[in-house]
Amino acid sequence: MSEYTNDPVFQGFIAEARSNGVVWVLAHGEDLLVVESVDFEDTDVMPFWSNEAAATLHCSEEWSDYHAEAIPLDMFCDGWLKEMYDDGVLIGTNWDSELNGPEVEPREILEALAQVQ
Repeated sequence: MSEYTNDPVFQGFIAEARSNGVVWVLAHGEDLLVVESVDFEDTDVMPFWSNEAAATLHCSEEWSDYHAEAIPLDMFCDGWLKEMYDDGVLIGTNWDSELNGPEVEPREILEALAQVQ
């Protein structure tokens, strides 16, 4: 059982991503937003949101050149998560305006999305 099983932010991300069939990332041309982990030294985190409005909120100040870009959920699960796992990148899920939120292993996202409701 995942340590995020009872985390409301993580569970909200999973439920809304399933419902909408997409996740949102911040993009600037070909570049996607990647930040350093707060919790783990020498680890990158790529934040994703389960709705466009929450992602767009972060397109200001130092990230004002970025825009929210949708990733279809099947593409996210079938390609992105494996690649991020192989690269040792964590997933930030539905970070708030202070950039607080879970930093999760890609396999945990995949397992949670695959679980039958």
